[in-house]
Amino acid sequence: MIRRNQWLAAPLGAATAAALLSGCGSTDGSNAGNGKGVVMGISDKVKSTDPASGYDPGSWLLFNNVFQSLLSFPKGGTTPEPDAAQSCGFEGSDSKVYKCVLRTGLKFSNGHALTAQDVKYSFDRTLKINDDNGPAVMLASIAGIDAPDDKTVVFRLKTPDATFPSKIASGAGAIVDRREYPADKLRTDNKAVGSGVYKLDSFSEKSASFSVNDSYSGKAKAKNNGVTLKFFNGDQAALKTVLENGDVDFAFRGLAAKDIAGLAAAETGDNKVDVVQGTGAEVEHLVFNVNDPVVGKLPVRKAIAYLVDREALVKDVYAGTASPLYSIVPAGIAGHTTPFFDRYGGSPQPEKAKALLKAAGINGKIKLTLYSTPSRYGPSTDQQFQVIAKQLNDSGLFEADMKSVEFEQYEKDIQEGKYGVYVKGWVPDYPDADNFTQPFFGPDNVLHNNYDNKEITGTIIPSTSAKSDRTATNPDYSRLQEIVAEEIPILPLWQGKQYAVTRQNVTGLQWSLDSSTVFRFWEISKG
Repeated sequence: MIRRNQWLAAPLGAATAAALLSGCGSTDGSNAGNGKGVVMGISDKVKSTDPASGYDPGSWLLFNNVFQSLLSFPKGGTTPEPDAAQSCGFEGSDSKVYKCVLRTGLKFSNGHALTAQDVKYSFDRTLKINDDNGPAVMLASIAGIDAPDDKTVVFRLKTPDATFPSKIASGAGAIVDRREYPADKLRTDNKAVGSGVYKLDSFSEKSASFSVNDSYSGKAKAKNNGVTLKFFNGDQAALKTVLENGDVDFAFRGLAAKDIAGLAAAETGDNKVDVVQGTGAEVEHLVFNVNDPVVGKLPVRKAIAYLVDREALVKDVYAGTASPLYSIVPAGIAGHTTPFFDRYGGSPQPEKAKALLKAAGINGKIKLTLYSTPSRYGPSTDQQFQVIAKQLNDSGLFEADMKSVEFEQYEKDIQEGKYGVYVKGWVPDYPDADNFTQPFFGPDNVLHNNYDNKEITGTIIPSTSAKSDRTATNPDYSRLQEIVAEEIPILPLWQGKQYAVTRQNVTGLQWSLDSSTVFRFWEISKG
């Protein structure tokens, strides 16, 4: 579920959405990398090698490199372009029929031809399996898929969905070989067969190895001859140690904020370690259960909004590796505004909080527990909530504490409505305001906070979904963000920056640290 800088492309316009045409690219299998192999350390788990199941950052990193989608995000861009497709576009004016024509000569890494039947099979399979940990939820707007010939695939949508191109450009759109994947169950042998830039050679609990796929037909050109992933399963100290020792060429995701800051100036042997910074749209929110007897009261939520000091959080807890966030749509995503800053300010205002509570007849210190789960959102999460509790207590208006819970129990308790205030992080599936809003509202929203707003769910979201010109959605998203700042079902805290820490002889990492959230193995080279 967590991606903004000089590489940001323009928002998707009406003409682009109507027809996405491919440029020239490698279509002759000449993808063999000439550079050296690289070794990457990562603390995320890759929870699945099957695209019908994985819906986590680690799994999508694998999918983006082993599988092709009809469309993909170009480096530095947020507008999807044809990949396995030669062209894609909506037919008609209602954004309910989407047609793609495939490139000629597509092959999977095992030599099998990739046809429109494989595309249809891949989407039908994900929807049929409907795995709890998979991306089927992103494809819910599909009513049916036709493959009238080997090169043509037509998606029929239940409702207008102008963001459909972005959804199928993500890991949810990975195309599998229908001869290799069962139609009604997941593949569990830790193998993968795709048509992407790389093929998966081996996968274990500790590592995975990838080599360049000579059968790949697309725009990318591999700048290395293979990639080895080493998994550290949340062990930040171990990841830092192997980087300093030179056992990995670079580390991505999972280093502690203080370690990133320290490594920027550290000497390791004869070489310095470089910190490469990119844009980020990973966000973290304080979530309020609006049915809770304490924070269910709007004046209490507004008082908290007046008291939380985001600047202190990003400085003291995250060592500058995040930025204060004042809206549910992060900076760098089209439609972003700053209503929480405009309403509640950028620094604590205890007198306003006090006056608001007094006017509401709420007297005495408000007892409050903030629930955290570091096993999901990292060890800094507990520290962050301790700081927030102190900020609330320092106002003299609250008696707050923090409780840390293991993730499985945490999720169960949230769904049962046991918590009033808790943390939720979000890593976007695609770089559009839709993905930072639509999942958070309605009776079955992913936050499980019992919040619903009929204007948002009945008017704004359907309106934005139907607009192929994404810039035309800005007024609607501005109104949505104002509603959230007024009713405060969630309180945005921070927006993460993306970092990779690398030995000095590794280049190209900046092209994997952009708003699309796609990590591109093929752009990395080693001197």
